[in-house]
Amino acid sequence: MKKESGAHQAHPLFRQVYDYILNRVERGEWKAHQKLPSIRLLAEEINVHRLTVFKAYRLLAEDGKVYVKDKSGYYVSEDDDFSEGLEESTVVTSYAVNNSLSDIHRIPAKYQFSQALIDPNLLPNLFLSDYVKKVFDLYPKVMGTYASVQGDEELRESLSQHFREHHRLQLSSEELLITSGAQQAINLIAQIMLGPMDAVLIERPTYGVAMDIFRRQGARLIPVAITPEGYDLAEVEALMRKHKPRMFYMNPTHQNPTGYTVPAWQRKLLVELAERYRCLIVEDDPFRDMYFVEPPPLPLFAYDTEGWVIYISSFSKYIAPGLRICAAACRYPFMEQLIKAKALADNGTPQLNQKIFLHYFASPRLQQHVEKLRIALQVHKEIMEEELAIAGWEWTAPQGGLNLWVKLPSNISGEALLKKSREQSISFVPGEIFDPLGELKSWIRLSYSFASEALLREGMQRLTALSRTL
Repeated sequence: MKKESGAHQAHPLFRQVYDYILNRVERGEWKAHQKLPSIRLLAEEINVHRLTVFKAYRLLAEDGKVYVKDKSGYYVSEDDDFSEGLEESTVVTSYAVNNSLSDIHRIPAKYQFSQALIDPNLLPNLFLSDYVKKVFDLYPKVMGTYASVQGDEELRESLSQHFREHHRLQLSSEELLITSGAQQAINLIAQIMLGPMDAVLIERPTYGVAMDIFRRQGARLIPVAITPEGYDLAEVEALMRKHKPRMFYMNPTHQNPTGYTVPAWQRKLLVELAERYRCLIVEDDPFRDMYFVEPPPLPLFAYDTEGWVIYISSFSKYIAPGLRICAAACRYPFMEQLIKAKALADNGTPQLNQKIFLHYFASPRLQQHVEKLRIALQVHKEIMEEELAIAGWEWTAPQGGLNLWVKLPSNISGEALLKKSREQSISFVPGEIFDPLGELKSWIRLSYSFASEALLREGMQRLTALSRTL
């Protein structure tokens, strides 16, 4: 947790205020020798204690970023780094854009264990091509029209019926928004909900891209530990009471990266806590249909009657990643705000993609495909687990999803292992990328879904053998 004192002091609150001030200076909002807001005014603006702002100003002064005038206040220093950056470019970005997961994914690798995507050879590509042709026959003008901003009405009606029948979600087509992938939905919600220094509860570990999105909005991330048994609800309530978070971003079903699933009894209580403390729950649910034995518990959205849960259901993982179809479900009036944000983002997900997805999703072939895919993914998981067991590594076997969350032997550095792995064309994701505190360096995420069975076994044997050389 980000605190000014305590065990986890990786990013204390005054350091976040320090970064916030420095960022505004770097992008030219406050010029050299300009007076900064008083401690009282800035504390009120970003809703923190005055002592927190004082600590940040004092550290800025120690670092030479600001200077003090007696009985006058704090002023921006003449900093060569700032002025050089402004002279080199007429365009000054508001924030540095970070996406650590994307940086990992861009590294080419023969043994690809970093991508939480399904092997394209396991997808029904020939069947999908049939539906592409069918769409052009049914909608000859589909390439010449925009979709509505909220999404194709026919698709939203089909999905709302699917959610009612399979997930017991009581919602209408008007309570669905079609987005271009789950990441866009998360980004739209963050733009609406979050401002500088707003608190966000977030699982530890969690999806790294979501953290980058929230940080870009200037939010404070408050970690909540997730375990194979779910959350400590007493801890969740204490954090809600103390920090008054704007939202709790969670991935409670076959969680990324751990694979853990929050039990049904906790889900209802979490919705009650959200209502009591007026904290929006953002339920990201991309892996629900990728289970091995029993279907997972109902989504939290199924227990929501007061509009405190937004449900994000992405179909990119197991149907057609190239179509980028995702549905965000929520109640009005929040839906109205989401539609406006979507209009500003891209004015609507491509109509062609939606129509192709609609007809394939509604087909009997899809259900056959999903059943076969579950079996194939379980085989992939078991191959990876066999090699990990031989190597003596530790993990908790998930009941679904695409990843294993693996603890390295104590004598192995994740950073050193990744460096050596790249030399042998092996990729995985280090644990700190999923950690709001940037720790968990002895953990890694291995995705078993992307590599073929032969490459999976060969790559895992190479990886575990490589670890022994360290």
